[in-house]
Amino acid sequence: MVEESAWFKSSHSNDTGGACLEIAALPGQVGIRDSKNKQGPALVVPTGAWHTFIAFAADRAPLD
Repeated sequence: MVEESAWFKSSHSNDTGGACLEIAALPGQVGIRDSKNKQGPALVVPTGAWHTFIAFAADRAPLD
């Protein structure tokens, strides 16, 4: 179980009901969960996989 204080949302998230995720930095892993369902399941991936995903997403992000 991850301490509730370990979870955080992006500074781009708000409370208007959007599709937001929260993450928690764990030793060697990153926890990912739905911010609207804090008691629901969480996905845990190795830190390296998380960094690869973030780089992939950032490379393909639409320009504003």
